[in-house]
Amino acid sequence: MHPVRVYVELRVVIGADGTMTPAHIKWKDGRIYEIDRVLDVRRAASEAGSMGVRYTVKIMGRVRRLFFEDSWSETGRARWFVESGGSTVNYEL
Repeated sequence: MHPVRVYVELRVVIGADGTMTPAHIKWKDGRIYEIDRVLDVRRAASEAGSMGVRYTVKIMGRVRRLFFEDSWSETGRARWFVESGGSTVNYEL
């Protein structure tokens, strides 16, 4: 199954140098997941479509890919999404 984009609310820390570090994700059902660690940051395409700055992060011991859609966003607004599973019905982090 192909991953899907799940747009999320995200708390991010922006350093004095402009570096963005994601701190936690608020999932669609209201659950909040702390980001344990940022493993990698780079511009990349998503397997779920779209592209942006990919943050490979560790959440609850699991590696996840979090994307910041900047100027490439189809809405024209910057948004965050998580690549999740392959089902549009049961999103899992």
